[in-house]
Amino acid sequence: MVDFIRSTTLLFMLLNPFLLVVYMIDVFDKLPVKTFRSVVIRAGIISTIVFSLAAILGDVLFRVLLQAEFASFQVFGGIVFLLIALRFVFEGNSAIKGLRGESRHIAGSIAMPLMIGPGTIGASIVVGKRLSHINAVLSITVAVMASVSLIILLKYVHDYARVHSEELVERYIDIAGRVTALVVGTFAIEMIMRGLTTWKETIG
Repeated sequence: MVDFIRSTTLLFMLLNPFLLVVYMIDVFDKLPVKTFRSVVIRAGIISTIVFSLAAILGDVLFRVLLQAEFASFQVFGGIVFLLIALRFVFEGNSAIKGLRGESRHIAGSIAMPLMIGPGTIGASIVVGKRLSHINAVLSITVAVMASVSLIILLKYVHDYARVHSEELVERYIDIAGRVTALVVGTFAIEMIMRGLTTWKETIG
């Protein structure tokens, strides 16, 4: 039970719905609650399937099927997050629009790369090693459902606050977005360095 709680908490923290909200602020503004809820739930389902496959397949996913080291995925994923962070720092919240398609197609692009990334994939593999396949899938499902539920709740809060103080909400989102970009950029560099270190140890 302890491993189940630890695994669920790990994935939930890496999903970090508060950071996801900042990156989806244009979707918050554009979509009504009903449509937004449907889009986020679909993104959650996509993420749950991918995470579950990663947990079940583990290192086999990279070494056998892809014939590549997980370190390579860490480096590439770190570069992707670094580019996102850099665009966000210099362009603000409008930068994320260029990284996604139109609103009717965004379920998959919210899942990737915002929910599905090197950190969450790596965590899913760890969860698969800690728990049985059934418990790993259950842990992943709980973590993703909790994250999706919190995002939907924050959508309601956002819409309510925007009606009463639109300027304050926009100022907060812009500042929070740029600060978040610094955190994500730092995490991206860390992922790249870990990948390079692991790759060096593998060939050494």
